[in-house]
Amino acid sequence: METYEAMIRMRMSMHDAHYGGNLVDGAKMLHLFGDVATELLIRRDGDEGLFKAYDEVEFLAPVFAGDYIEAVGRIVSEGNSSRTMVFEARKVIIPRPDINESAADVLAEPILVCRASGTCVVPKAKQRG
Repeated sequence: METYEAMIRMRMSMHDAHYGGNLVDGAKMLHLFGDVATELLIRRDGDEGLFKAYDEVEFLAPVFAGDYIEAVGRIVSEGNSSRTMVFEARKVIIPRPDINESAADVLAEPILVCRASGTCVVPKAKQRG
């Protein structure tokens, strides 16, 4: 089986902050994983497919407005139309308002903020890969 991987890097904005202290809603990580899954399906099957279900989701660290998040995923197994995927979201850059309003640091070690696995489906009639 060929390996399919995809990655998105995105800055969390004040618009993404949902709770006090500029905390970003965990659902935002699932939204990023959905976009990664779509890219994986396009690469594998030439079709966006459908996300069927998450098997497991773990929120491991908080995400705040201003954080840069890398969401990565890969296909780990395939059926006739199903694709099982694993995902991780890592914080790679953080704002540093303690220094000044525009300061930020690239983290030497990314912080794992969310991990998940799930299944997507591409109907046979739509597969081109």
